[in-house]
Amino acid sequence: MLYNDNLPVRFPKGTFAMFTVYSFTGASILASIIFSLLLFLSIDENPMMQVLFGGLAVIFELGKFFAWYEFGERRARRNYTGAFSAFAFYAVLAAISIGGSVGGINSATNKAQSHISVHQSKVNSYNMQIAAIDKQIELNNVAAEKYIQMERIATGVTRIQKENDKLRQQQLKLAAERDSLPVAAQGSVIGLIDSLAKSLNIQTQTAQLGLVIFLSVLLDFFAAFFVGLIGEEIRFRNQFHRLNPITIDAFNAEPKEPELLTNQMDDYDVTESESPELAPQKAEEPKTPYEMVIKALSSNQVNCTKRAVTRFLKISSEEVDDIFKQLLEEGIVSKKPNNHYQWHGVTEN
Repeated sequence: MLYNDNLPVRFPKGTFAMFTVYSFTGASILASIIFSLLLFLSIDENPMMQVLFGGLAVIFELGKFFAWYEFGERRARRNYTGAFSAFAFYAVLAAISIGGSVGGINSATNKAQSHISVHQSKVNSYNMQIAAIDKQIELNNVAAEKYIQMERIATGVTRIQKENDKLRQQQLKLAAERDSLPVAAQGSVIGLIDSLAKSLNIQTQTAQLGLVIFLSVLLDFFAAFFVGLIGEEIRFRNQFHRLNPITIDAFNAEPKEPELLTNQMDDYDVTESESPELAPQKAEEPKTPYEMVIKALSSNQVNCTKRAVTRFLKISSEEVDDIFKQLLEEGIVSKKPNNHYQWHGVTEN
């Protein structure tokens, strides 16, 4: 039996971990497809063209992630030319996908922003009407001063005061209508955009574009990371089950039932009676550690390393160092540039 000194660094992920990975991957891919659809479906109002553009968006998204998965597979097989071609194909599709996600997220953000803009336009309209009434009242006051100078207070000033009273009532009514407008609900994204614009001292449109590009790139890289993680886990599982390393957990030896001593003695007597010419052989002399190492290495029972020999023969490290020094002097093993030993075998004289 070949002793495997290289124990696995880790075991395959469990069911809960893989369920979490697949859930995150599916959610991120679905979100990327939806945002790309928002842009591609807005290209044309014709239902037939919307179906064609929508299918194109889905093909781009799924092809992009499969190209990234294939990039990991070819890199694991050390096929660097194929890995480079797969990465180039992924980069082209990722650029299209990020552009679609930017357009989709920007469209959704603009739609949320439009509600606030409509509310603000209504408020501005009321403010303009109230400001116009204020200007009219000022003009009436100027006219009243002229009537006073002309000593026509009874006719001109009284009429202007009544007109100003009506304008003030209309102004109060408009102010009440403006204040009674429902408050526009500002979403968390819109609030974040406004906060970024104020903190960075930039325009709201610039902050919105930067945030949209950041979210699109983050979403694309997030999905690509989990797709690569799934590919790496599948490769590790296949390698783990193919090598089937010997560990303490995998060792499951069932104890045998003890055999009766009388049966063994009877078999021994029968064997001796049937073959009287066979003489009992002498017991083998115990072998030295040097001979045990030569036998283990010759029969490929252990790898040609000090650590493997120490574990296999249960001897001290000092004895193993002396034995390998003697093997080097005799030319049975050689030392590589990376300080690993190479077994050459014992030459028979």
